[in-house]
Amino acid sequence: MICKQPIWRITLLALTLTISGCSWIFPPSAKGPKAALKPTIYPIPSRDAKFISYLNYMKYRLALSEGDLEKARDFLAISLEKDPDSPYLNRKMAELLKNIKKYQEALTYAQKAIALSPKDINLHILLADLYSLTHKDALATLEYEKILKHRPRDQRVRLVLTTIYIRQNEFQKALSHLDILIKQNPDLVITYYYRGRIYLELKEYDKAEKAYKNALRLNQTLEPALFDLATLYQLTNRYKEAANLYERLLASYPDNLMARERLVDIYFRLGLQEKAEKQTEAIKRQSKPGEPGRQALGLIYLRHGKIQESINELSLIVSAWPKDQKSRYYLAIAYEQQGNFEKALEHFRQIKESSRYYIPSQLHIAYILEDQGKTNEAIEILKKTIDLDKGKPELYLMLAGLYEAKEDYREAIKVLQEGLRNNQKNVSLLFRLGVVLDKNGNKEACIERMKEVLAINPNHAEALNYIGYTYAEQGIRLDEAMELIQKALQLKPESGYIIDSLGWVYFQKGLYDQAIRYLEKAVKLTPDDPTINEHLGDAYFKKRDYRASLEHYKRALSLKHPKEKELRKKISRVQQLLKTGKN
Repeated sequence: MICKQPIWRITLLALTLTISGCSWIFPPSAKGPKAALKPTIYPIPSRDAKFISYLNYMKYRLALSEGDLEKARDFLAISLEKDPDSPYLNRKMAELLKNIKKYQEALTYAQKAIALSPKDINLHILLADLYSLTHKDALATLEYEKILKHRPRDQRVRLVLTTIYIRQNEFQKALSHLDILIKQNPDLVITYYYRGRIYLELKEYDKAEKAYKNALRLNQTLEPALFDLATLYQLTNRYKEAANLYERLLASYPDNLMARERLVDIYFRLGLQEKAEKQTEAIKRQSKPGEPGRQALGLIYLRHGKIQESINELSLIVSAWPKDQKSRYYLAIAYEQQGNFEKALEHFRQIKESSRYYIPSQLHIAYILEDQGKTNEAIEILKKTIDLDKGKPELYLMLAGLYEAKEDYREAIKVLQEGLRNNQKNVSLLFRLGVVLDKNGNKEACIERMKEVLAINPNHAEALNYIGYTYAEQGIRLDEAMELIQKALQLKPESGYIIDSLGWVYFQKGLYDQAIRYLEKAVKLTPDDPTINEHLGDAYFKKRDYRASLEHYKRALSLKHPKEKELRKKISRVQQLLKTGKN
């Protein structure tokens, strides 16, 4: 019979028998065939720890070769127990535990191995890898940097260190290592891809594009580079180029649903309905109701105003998967946009309190109820929702807005102040509090709040404008008002409200020609604002252009000016002047 055991098994068996104390090797003194058949026993003390350790190490190797990692671990543990100060055995245990993803345990053995053999560079690499895998990034970077001093051309170590720096947003350090890698190996694709990711994160789109193109020059079908470059083109509104790249990506990776979803979105944006529908059919073939691809399709329809298509798609998902809170939430939004408020309320109310969509759904419910004239009911819903989560500024803003609409400014102020106690230095809450204080007649407190906003965000255009306009309205500190408003205008040059404020400062300074120039522009940008039309009427009145003045006063009146009585008096006065022909 031919022995079919692999040679390594035979060798291991012989070695094991030798270690266990039996030798079948013929001794030199043996004479004759009978003596030759009788084995000579060479006894080895069974309690010798080193031999027991070695025997179990061999068993570990055998279990390892058979793929039984748990058994291998058990044998190696016994081996280590008998020889605990072996740096080699500690290293092997660390490597084994790393392979079975017991990283924290592995770290203990790697640290011990280093303590026993501090100059072993491979141990330092193992230790650094384990620090990285256990998210001890600071320790990992220290180890990797030390290793690179000894092995400056170790590309794997430098790449891993680069990924840690990217993860920590230490982009300049990551870029410096990528520069070294590119010098060492100009054809290393991953380095260009990483550079692209960093520059994309930094919004340095030209550099990111160049890096991605270099990666694709070396590997034309690199999926992440194709996807990220297409994303870059989307972010920079280069939709045709983005579409071309997604098409190219899908030619090689037809199962990439996210790329297909984005392509549908772009086709709708470009008005390419037929191409969009072709891709939506592909998504439907690749997915079933309830799967991410179909949900994304429903959201794409919703985003592009295809409300009924969105409802059809999302309804299928909700029917098949009634616990899918995200699909139900967006289905409710689709019904809300369609004007089917009862259906919208039905689905919003089914969102569970434990869902991340619960609070947004309560906000939508409150909006709908307010629109239906059920303000008190909306207020009660918002109060209950705030009790569940006091850290959501949008809840306080909406509740205060409902009180503000009722002209209950004191209650609105209380709500905003409570919001600020739970969301300190929230700019939106501070700004709104300033507005409501102004409406309640407390301009001094209003200005203080607006100054607090600017202390947090010096470029808050609305706060700059509010202070400037308030001064202009009072006819005080007009130079300071102009400076504040001009800064706001630099931030938002097409804001009709800010341009109106600047025109009003010129009006208060008696510079009526400049006032009319800015107020005319403000009316063109914001034609339906009654106050801006009134301001322009006032400026024309000062220039004794009564016909133009009357035109804008009447326009302001038709737009439901809040001070109707005062405006009617102005209209009567202008009409009287026109009647008498006085200039």
